[in-house]
Amino acid sequence: MFALVDCNNFYVSCERVFNGKIHHKPVVVLSNNDGCVIARSNEAKALGIKMGALAFENEDFFTKNNVEVFSSNYALYGDMSDRVMKTIAEMVPDMEVYSIDEAFIDFHHMPYEDLEALAQKIRQRVKQYTGIPVSIGIAPTKTLAKVANRYTKKYLPHIGVYQIDSDHDAEKALVNTSVEDIWGVGYKYAKMLNEHNIYNALELTYAKEEWIRQKMHVVGVRMLHELQGTICYNLDNEPSPKKGICVSRSFGQSQKDVKVITEAVATFAARCGEKLRKQQSCAHIVHVFLYTNRHRQDQPQYFNSKVLQLPTSTNSSIEIIRYALRGLELIFKSGYSYKKAGVMISGIVPENQVQIDLFDTRKREIDTKAMKALDELNRRMGRDTVKIAVQGFGRDWHLRQERKSRCYTTRWQEILEVEAWG
Repeated sequence: MFALVDCNNFYVSCERVFNGKIHHKPVVVLSNNDGCVIARSNEAKALGIKMGALAFENEDFFTKNNVEVFSSNYALYGDMSDRVMKTIAEMVPDMEVYSIDEAFIDFHHMPYEDLEALAQKIRQRVKQYTGIPVSIGIAPTKTLAKVANRYTKKYLPHIGVYQIDSDHDAEKALVNTSVEDIWGVGYKYAKMLNEHNIYNALELTYAKEEWIRQKMHVVGVRMLHELQGTICYNLDNEPSPKKGICVSRSFGQSQKDVKVITEAVATFAARCGEKLRKQQSCAHIVHVFLYTNRHRQDQPQYFNSKVLQLPTSTNSSIEIIRYALRGLELIFKSGYSYKKAGVMISGIVPENQVQIDLFDTRKREIDTKAMKALDELNRRMGRDTVKIAVQGFGRDWHLRQERKSRCYTTRWQEILEVEAWG
């Protein structure tokens, strides 16, 4: 048996852990630059607020209905996710962190006969230790576990656990799962299936394998087998290192100042270095891009990018920044209002397989020690406590986050305060 543990309305739940005033109120969390709705409480869903709803178009509606609105606080959400995953990992031997708010568990080697009772213990422990509510779906395959999880969220929220342990259990969940809600079925395939009178997951299980292979290829066949109870996907305990890393942002306001854009690109390059070091990799290709706001046709438009090859693969933020800024220098043109910039790195190899250039004069052992010290200080004291000087201290380019909550768990100066009266 597999299980999928999924945090309920995760971003909203993170905000509620530290703000008791917003419990049982409609709450939404906005995307980068406070653009659109990316998370909703059940109360907000009941008001008819859709995912992707534009914030500026709904300001009056939010005010009229007392909707609590928050900017995304990714530092908080990332840290709370780590706490949830560590809590689950303490209770099970085999776990795959699938996303920021989801984890698969392999129950095949667990000595428990009553898996529903174990799932309830996991729910209670996560809630007690982190304050985050979770739902759990249990089934013979990962795809069915996804179906079971969705079923309990929609139809059994007061229980929070649903186990598919018989044909009857499976049919009940499958018939109540639209094809567009099946793991791995996108809009295009859902439309195609609907055109062939297949509207729910149960109807899909009756489809012929050769027809599925013809229409949805081998991935579709695996999905069909999983829905029928045959395991095609095991746990991915150690996700493969990323083959490419990209860090980019839309600026809160369009920028003309090369100094401001330089600080942004330097910060993006530093983040790429962090991500490389985290997965113990190095890279030798840096790609920098910059463009204006294509939605502002009343303004002159410009887009450009530059790819640079490093002589030796590295994960040093110092070196990646140096090449990224060289690329920026080559593509920046004054007179334009820039809306977005980014840094991509590729040519990624494990750090223990880097080929050394015999003519390389850079003292890389110094870089390695510096990055290790920087990472450790930022881990202990909070991100960007120590950074490369060219990243700057002002954040004129930063995302617009006018409703961002405090970083309660990652910054000492923003820790939750409790007052007591004697």
